[in-house]
Amino acid sequence: MPRREARLRPSYESSVFINCPFDPKYKTIFNAIVFAVYDAGFYPRCAFELGDASENRLQGIVRLIMECRYGIHDISRTEPDRKNRLPRFNMPLELGIFLGCKYFGSGRHRLKASLVMDSEPYRYQKFISDIAGQNVHAHKDDPRTAVLHVRDWLRTESQRVDIPDGAVVWRRFSQFQRELPAICKKSELNPQILKLKFPDYRHVIYHWLRQNAP
Repeated sequence: MPRREARLRPSYESSVFINCPFDPKYKTIFNAIVFAVYDAGFYPRCAFELGDASENRLQGIVRLIMECRYGIHDISRTEPDRKNRLPRFNMPLELGIFLGCKYFGSGRHRLKASLVMDSEPYRYQKFISDIAGQNVHAHKDDPRTAVLHVRDWLRTESQRVDIPDGAVVWRRFSQFQRELPAICKKSELNPQILKLKFPDYRHVIYHWLRQNAP
């Protein structure tokens, strides 16, 4: 079993809201973050799991944030997209909702914890200076660096002593990536990682970790 049992039905204390870019260039970093969260014994949540047609997207995002104690926010996508030639502001918006829930909420929401990442050190000061004072970590578009930041942050915030070293998590993720096509084929899932649905990817990680627990 993954450490601390990353459950299929997560608790508030084990849930991590992942707010990051969803474009193909970011896919490896996203996949690595999801794996790192699971390997640390937590449960990854993100907008990809929203599917209730009666709930608009913003309502779904707010609900996810309310169900998660932890939040990982990557604000690195500031460049205009090719289609509309405009930047996307979803990540800063969701970061703002998460921080608002922490500061204006009550009870358990006061204990929410955030990891904020950008691609380069101090770059965020040029486009979102209001978060000055937050400890923003730079991953330099490197998935391994992102994994190390996620692992260290979860270890610090949760005070769990059974979370493996970041280098171990990265090594296990690399092994999982090599085995993923065969796992998908065996499970009759699309082996192309860009087409693998988030719930399926999360499910595959869960069972891989159960079979490959240290």
